Amino acid sequence: MARSIWTGTISFGLVTVPVKMYSAVSRKTVRFHQLNKATGSRIAQKRVDPTTGDEVDYGDIVKGYELGPDRYVVIEPDELESLDPKKTKTIDILDFVDLSEIDPIYYDHPYYLAPGTGGAKPYKLLLEAMRETNKVGIAKVVIRSKENLVALRPMEGDVLGMATMIFADEVIDPKRIEELPDEEMEINQRELEIAEQLVESLAGSFEPEKYTDTYRAQVLELIEKKAAGEEIAVQPQVEEAAPVPDLMAALKASLDAVRGDGAAEKKPAAAKKKAPAKKPAARKKAAAKK
Repeated sequence: MARSIWTGTISFGLVTVPVKMYSAVSRKTVRFHQLNKATGSRIAQKRVDPTTGDEVDYGDIVKGYELGPDRYVVIEPDELESLDPKKTKTIDILDFVDLSEIDPIYYDHPYYLAPGTGGAKPYKLLLEAMRETNKVGIAKVVIRSKENLVALRPMEGDVLGMATMIFADEVIDPKRIEELPDEEMEINQRELEIAEQLVESLAGSFEPEKYTDTYRAQVLELIEKKAAGEEIAVQPQVEEAAPVPDLMAALKASLDAVRGDGAAEKKPAAAKKKAPAKKPAARKKAAAKK
């Protein structure tokens, strides 16, 4: 059973909605510890002053912001605490915007919001109003002493979703990437047509369950084998320089391959339709008996 990790209220206008927050994802990363290869013991991380070689107690550690090589501004804990945002336990909706206006790059971590005690009706009202208007609520909320920009939107299953967002000044402008193609570069119309056909041939509905983390599965399989005492033979990987293919030839070959797979899937159905063609032979046999 899922457990809430935060409780508070949604505020829009003079309306408040009591809610509970739940994490919407469970990361499946395979985690490793650092061990001493000789003894198999887990490595302990220590805080050491490199100038003296002595271990430093946690209570003697302060925060420092680096201005330059070996130059820091020391910030005391009480100085930071004085700047902490007020813990209001309120998700304050600032604006409602169209879902299509938000670039996915701004989304960070997803959560679910469920109604709190006595909040079922206003929760349902807000959910349906946002669904009918196709709007997303942009809000601010303090979670774990940090002010977050969040987006609230209705999701499948009659639940409100909330995603923490990246602030605009945290997003890197793609124009800073030097390797992007020149805007004046011309595209061959025939190449574009074949590329569009290839895209259409591969188009379909988004089914998230069909995509799996194959690397994680292989790592877990490797761990199980080694835990069972199986010897693992590691094959050396040889990287070969791949030849640069002709773009038009590559597009055509890709399109033919996709169409070929589609034709192969249809062959069994075509074979079933031809099955009734054996009847004339049965008539000949009957005539011979007469």
